[in-house]
Amino acid sequence: MTTKQITGEFTVTLAPIEGYAHGQQGINLGRMSIDKQFTGSLTVTSQGEMLSAMTPTQGSAGYVAIEQVIGELESKKGSFVLQHFGLMDKGQDSLILKVVPDSGTDELAGLTGSMAIRIEQGIHHYDFEYSL
Repeated sequence: MTTKQITGEFTVTLAPIEGYAHGQQGINLGRMSIDKQFTGSLTVTSQGEMLSAMTPTQGSAGYVAIEQVIGELESKKGSFVLQHFGLMDKGQDSLILKVVPDSGTDELAGLTGSMAIRIEQGIHHYDFEYSL
């Protein structure tokens, strides 16, 4: 199995949705819908949800998210699920995005990989390293 790396751009729309848990003692718990459009070698749309916790300390927060990605990866059609794990520690961020094992469908069955996100001049970029 060969590992490939692709890059491209995406747009994202986040909107607050009603959550079950409400933060206390200075913690703000949030829930958001995620809608994305990717361009480049990954021509897909995705939808998902994000849960976040903002602390009273400037620049310290955490989030988790799940999004289902549907469309084409280098002309192969199908879908897969990305899982996010993000932390900010006084402004220093760490972000892990992985393909959920066995979530690939159709021509993307068996997909594994991880994604990095960069924001440069307000434009969101993805770097996706995958095996299929």
